[in-house]
Amino acid sequence: MRTLIIDGYVDEPACLGVPPYLAPYARYIAGAMVERGIKEEDIFYRTIDQLRTGKEKNQFDLTVIIAGMTVPGKYLRAAPITRKELMDLSHLGGTKVLGGPIRLGFGEEGGSAAKELAIPGIALAKKDIEAFVYDLLDEPKEPESVKHRMRTAPEIGRWGEKGAFIVRQHPDFPYTMCELETYRGCPRHLYCSFCTEPFYGKPDYREIADVVNETSALYSQGARYFRIGRQPDLFMYRAKGGVPDPAAIEELYRGIRNAAPELKVLHMDNANPVTLARFPEESREIARTIVKYHTSGDVAALGMESADPEVIAANDLKASPDEVFEAVKLLNEVGSARGASGLPELLPGINFVHGLRGETKKTFELNYQFLKKVLDSGLMLRRVNIRQVMTFAGTRMHGFEELSVRHKDMFLRYKEKVRNEIDLPMLRHLVPVGTVLRDVRTEVFDKVAYGRQLATYPLLVGIPAQVDLNKFYDIMVTDYGRRSITGIPVPVDINRAPMKIIEQIPGVGRKLAGKIVMGRPYRDKEDTVKRAGIRRELLEHMKL
Repeated sequence: MRTLIIDGYVDEPACLGVPPYLAPYARYIAGAMVERGIKEEDIFYRTIDQLRTGKEKNQFDLTVIIAGMTVPGKYLRAAPITRKELMDLSHLGGTKVLGGPIRLGFGEEGGSAAKELAIPGIALAKKDIEAFVYDLLDEPKEPESVKHRMRTAPEIGRWGEKGAFIVRQHPDFPYTMCELETYRGCPRHLYCSFCTEPFYGKPDYREIADVVNETSALYSQGARYFRIGRQPDLFMYRAKGGVPDPAAIEELYRGIRNAAPELKVLHMDNANPVTLARFPEESREIARTIVKYHTSGDVAALGMESADPEVIAANDLKASPDEVFEAVKLLNEVGSARGASGLPELLPGINFVHGLRGETKKTFELNYQFLKKVLDSGLMLRRVNIRQVMTFAGTRMHGFEELSVRHKDMFLRYKEKVRNEIDLPMLRHLVPVGTVLRDVRTEVFDKVAYGRQLATYPLLVGIPAQVDLNKFYDIMVTDYGRRSITGIPVPVDINRAPMKIIEQIPGVGRKLAGKIVMGRPYRDKEDTVKRAGIRRELLEHMKL
């Protein structure tokens, strides 16, 4: 049997898109296929971007489509599959199955409701698509006869390991971020009004050994970039009696490091600020463990959602502004030292959601004032994510999208204010001019080359020159956008670099750059100092 997995899923875009990324879905599906006896050479993986550039010519007996998103946003490269593209895929031959986050509904922008999607000719897996595919392959049957169910932690323990080979088919391999799932489900009794995590029930923790074995399998296939994600709060992984367990986190991180000793990136994703505020000692120990084993530039995304007490109460949100501020302080205390990547070790990110019940004009002001307090306190945030709620059937927010529409203009003005008055000065504090960001991978060129470090929430880097794509550069920060930086590759080859690169070196400028170019070539650095008048301290950024 020949099978095709089409990956049309893109996770939270963060700062204009995550880097090349492989969520667990495709790996679990591939592993389930292998367990059902399908040979690895008969399992093909394609991203929707690959299909956009050229139609898949081969006929497949089974096509599995992963689609949907729960967080809207902008993307640098990979964009989620569209409704039209799904309709086009319905004309493929063989059996076709659709699943992933799309089972909760299909939505394309914040401030709207995700709608149930039915496409003739494509079976929708209404629960876990990996379990649906596994049961579909049990014996020859029609998709309509397969019961919808959730997969179990032991199942994905097997499938994640067996499906690791799929990473080699990713178009960006080996520069592919592999996400490792630790658990899903929410331990709270009162759920946030908009959240889809309660659909998964209570936390279903994966065994540490399973996560480590999956890491080992991916590593043996050549994977070197990892993110511990797919959980609402990493600090509560394998919690005991509602209290964080630092020993479990230590065992997890140590196991991953032993399984992948030469990994290049190990980052995390979500953390609940209320956990850090209410269990500061345990959380501080966990944060120190993360810094001990991870790679720098890491971000703990804190779901604050709102600083307005009225909105917090109306939507059963997790943490008060004071608790979030304490969580921000704790992460800065442990993780603000600058690491090998050029970025601080571990910093918080803040997520805001607008359009929630109880929102008024005052909500926007309170959110801004919270961010201003963080900025004025000298604390750092790696990024501020501001979005309007996308609602899903089964959540208490579904059917209450009117605030997003009514407040749209106010939302856009407020977002612009945050970008100018919070993000920009925060970015200057985070990466001062002259900071060198290591291993920035160039991805696209459009008058300016754009690149990012492979990271959980990478900074977008603009390079004002045409450089080779799909290569890594050390980039010195020279200027700022509101959520991005401008930089130049260092060290600068003083005899070959274009003038527009030389003039970007801090302390050079256009006039001196012109003099340097006119005087080329230079024999050595002393010759450069003597004839071009360059200050000696600038030589560290140059080569001959």
